[in-house]
Amino acid sequence: MTHRSRSILLLPAGVAVGILGFLAPAAGAVSAHFVGTPTATSSGSSLTVKGKEAGLGNQQTVRISVTADAQCVNRGGNDPSAANKQSTSGEAISPVQNGKANFTVTVTATFKPKCSPPMTLVWSNVVVTDTGNRISVTLPGPF
Repeated sequence: MTHRSRSILLLPAGVAVGILGFLAPAAGAVSAHFVGTPTATSSGSSLTVKGKEAGLGNQQTVRISVTADAQCVNRGGNDPSAANKQSTSGEAISPVQNGKANFTVTVTATFKPKCSPPMTLVWSNVVVTDTGNRISVTLPGPF
């Protein structure tokens, strides 16, 4: 009976270890992806990109980078001056909760001379990247 008692006592411990070993990789697994497509909104000389990322596992934060091209165009849709074109970038670190993160990144164009009416500021080649998880998405433009 003693031998049988040991077997019964060892079985639950072995099952518990097996279950923990099975669940541990799943808890730390990362399958980062953007939820839908991030949105971009232009206001004045700035472009704000907002989005959501999921599949982040136990990460504490994500670093989101945005790069974009800004150009000043005239009424005919042409960009008349090389000084009125520039690449911009910005980044933000967002907290992760339950494997998900909401993010907002704003980039600003600083033209000299300013892009003022009748010229308008147009954004293109907007790329959103989670630098740590190495995923990115290009947003259709112009904005």
